[in-house]
Amino acid sequence: MASFAYLHARQCQVSDRTARARHRVLRCVLLAAAILLLLPVGDAYAFPNPGPVALGASGAFTVLAGSTVTNTGATVISADAGIGGNLGVSPGSAVTGFPPGVVTPPGSIHTGDATADTAQTAAGAAYTDAAGRTPDVVFTPVHDLVGQTFTAGVYNDPSSLALSGNVTLDGEGNPDAVFIFQAGSTLGTSSSSQVLLTNGAQACNVFWAVGSSATLGANSAFSGTILAQTSATIGDSVSIEGRVLAGSGAVTLANDTINTPACAPVSGVSTAPLLGRATWIVTSTALLVGAGVVVVRRRKTHTSPRVTEMNW
Repeated sequence: MASFAYLHARQCQVSDRTARARHRVLRCVLLAAAILLLLPVGDAYAFPNPGPVALGASGAFTVLAGSTVTNTGATVISADAGIGGNLGVSPGSAVTGFPPGVVTPPGSIHTGDATADTAQTAAGAAYTDAAGRTPDVVFTPVHDLVGQTFTAGVYNDPSSLALSGNVTLDGEGNPDAVFIFQAGSTLGTSSSSQVLLTNGAQACNVFWAVGSSATLGANSAFSGTILAQTSATIGDSVSIEGRVLAGSGAVTLANDTINTPACAPVSGVSTAPLLGRATWIVTSTALLVGAGVVVVRRRKTHTSPRVTEMNW
């Protein structure tokens, strides 16, 4: 399509040999620019940036369960400075496998206490917020995110979300870009799958609202806060930049590394998800206009009267 637009403008410029060449070239360029406006820009989506999901007291927890937390092997729970990095259970009180699992200070373990209870209430409110956002896209169940690129927005599957390979979340240069994925029932990722963050996207602004349970495959790399209504099973040797917050059920771990990152300073830019497309359109149009100006000048030069040299 882009090639067609350029060739259309070029053909109009070359074929016009009348005194109105400049005006006709301009009309051709405008037509080509209009065609460019209709072109898709890659496979990425472009929607207004949604507001972040408020985690409240649950934001101080890296792992939170309703009934139990069980661990096998050398799992490490940590968080960036000032975040918390706690592990907790409420209303249950059972935590097994720590040690050998480690909760890195200043994070600590809360079992059935007021801190964990408050965090659970906050996590429930956060889930309600994330799951209740109006989706920009509703997928056909069951949707596999593999191979796709997503910009800021709200994405919904009324049934389940899957990831059988890699998915890319593109911040488009905006560190405030927010990504919300809603799964009506389950979230499941395959072994060695990855959630990749590019162009300023941050794990602290990625949220997965899961209607029942989340299961992450072994050796996978995941980004974002999981808000699961029931439970979460994290496979062997999984790396997570984010949180695992489960409502009524258990969180199961095995040799995993889970770190809760801090957000970079906010930029105050809320329209950046649209800049990628706008920049592309403006640049393409400018190139076409530039080409038109050059051709007009050349046409003017070729059609102006020639001065005959006089020999005295």
